Amino acid sequence: MIHRVLLLALSLVCLGVAAAGSFMIAMPSPDRRAPAGLPPALGPERLEPQLRADVRALSEDIGERNDAHLESLDAAANWVEARLAETSSRSVMRLSYSALRQEFHNFEVSFIGSRYPNEIVVVGAHYDSARDCPAADDNASGVAGLLALASAFSKAAPARTIRLVAFANEEPPHFKKASMGSLEYAKGVREKGDQILAMLSLETIGYFRDDPGSQKYPAPLSLFYPSRGDFIALVGNVSSRDLVRRAVEIFRASSDFPAEGAALPGSMPGVGWSDHWSFWESGYAAVMVTDTAPFRNPNYHTPKDTADTLDYTRMAEVVRGVYWVVSTLAEEGVGR
Repeated sequence: MIHRVLLLALSLVCLGVAAAGSFMIAMPSPDRRAPAGLPPALGPERLEPQLRADVRALSEDIGERNDAHLESLDAAANWVEARLAETSSRSVMRLSYSALRQEFHNFEVSFIGSRYPNEIVVVGAHYDSARDCPAADDNASGVAGLLALASAFSKAAPARTIRLVAFANEEPPHFKKASMGSLEYAKGVREKGDQILAMLSLETIGYFRDDPGSQKYPAPLSLFYPSRGDFIALVGNVSSRDLVRRAVEIFRASSDFPAEGAALPGSMPGVGWSDHWSFWESGYAAVMVTDTAPFRNPNYHTPKDTADTLDYTRMAEVVRGVYWVVSTLAEEGVGR
């Protein structure tokens, strides 16, 4: 009987947190819609084909890329570095670090703020893959989105600094270990005292389903969120709730593409499963932008996670929405 009471109490706590996460992210009013103009790189004739090409280059031409296939991981690193330089028209910082007797590489491109250069918005994506997986959705899709943003911001003069970062070693056995690329990066910027206002992690952003029941959740979130996997999710921990609310508000104000948001306990399954976790660990507010990975995509971490399973039209809509989130945060900050 005691166990049943404890289980009921825990369920009620989770329900309360989920409900609070839903309640705090209100739909914006129509008069707050973002400007219609977009950089040419995000136009329909350019963005979708480029996303497809970048996903294929990373997942097919290079393929599995991790510490079990170091030659391919290095090839992916070199490809990411070159593409970041090409798309951003900026110098790329190669941030190398040693772990487990190997050298790994993160890559950073900065668009320095014109008014508040010390206030920083970070967007990141990991370029490595899980074992035995071409990893088109997880996470060539996120890298392709990062490259599209690099192109979109190439001529920008933001008020606050925007940093785009590609990370090594997000996947096991590195996840939440010292060898994780984003943890190495986040600890480094914390030690330097960098004022990071917001971090957005692009993690699996290309898989969508319209059939009822195609979207799953950790219990009890299915009571509050859609059963169709046709939306993008913006997920943070409770400490990042203000950023979650603001990011979802901007996304919904700038795009008709469906977006859901939640600020939940970081211990809940899935909530901390990407590079945003590293920034939480370093005391920064961070949000994961995701199609929810294993809660929707049956190909997750399998050889079937291939480029032809992704929806590039909807993926392009996600990238455009993220562009508005990042550009607005860089202009206005997290608060309003």
